[in-house]
Amino acid sequence: MTTAGQMPVLEHLRELRRRLLISVIAVIVGAIVGFIFRDRLLDLIVDPYERATGQSGLAFFEVGEAFSVSMKVALFGGVVLAAPVWLYQIWGFVTPALSKREKKWVIPIILTLVILFVAGVVFAYWTMERALEWLLGFGGEDLVPVIGVNRFLNFAFRYLLVFGISFLFPVFVFAAGAVGAVSSTQLKKGRRWAVLIIVVVGAILTPTGDPLTLLLLSTPLYLLYEITIWLVRFVLKK
Repeated sequence: MTTAGQMPVLEHLRELRRRLLISVIAVIVGAIVGFIFRDRLLDLIVDPYERATGQSGLAFFEVGEAFSVSMKVALFGGVVLAAPVWLYQIWGFVTPALSKREKKWVIPIILTLVILFVAGVVFAYWTMERALEWLLGFGGEDLVPVIGVNRFLNFAFRYLLVFGISFLFPVFVFAAGAVGAVSSTQLKKGRRWAVLIIVVVGAILTPTGDPLTLLLLSTPLYLLYEITIWLVRFVLKK
């Protein structure tokens, strides 16, 4: 009988397909829930824009745009609601290669992934109004923002997801420490490289590439990196 660590390529592909299918089904179920509450979700997402501009609502310019916006909001809601499932499937695809000792970290790591993803989305939502005020402020008094709802949602969803996904990186650093790939000493010595990588990746991923959004993303990521050094040093030692 083939063990998990000796799983052939075809078996790996079947496992990947199975986990992708579970993730897709979870997102679809979440999207159905999101579609039911689409009006509330849209109000929640548009609220930072309305507070930043003092305007009420966003315009749409095509006949079918309102429907496509509803579907887009529902899909985003599905991705967020299904986060525990697809994060578990991603990590579950990796765990067959781990030893029995290493597998004890699976549940704590999955819970941490979910918490950090949600924390990243919440933090992004909290900072979105300030980012919008800063960006739209360049228009001065002569330029009035008239932004279509589709354009704004593209910005908002990318902004929220970039923060959510970026907040996951400390888990992978901690996992590397758990399997002995890195030590807290190496992480301390690598602070300068960590800052450089965080800033460069943040500049690539931020929706607008502006310095304020980059600062808002990079600062908590570096703080999480410092917390991860502490966790690798003290938690793993115990």
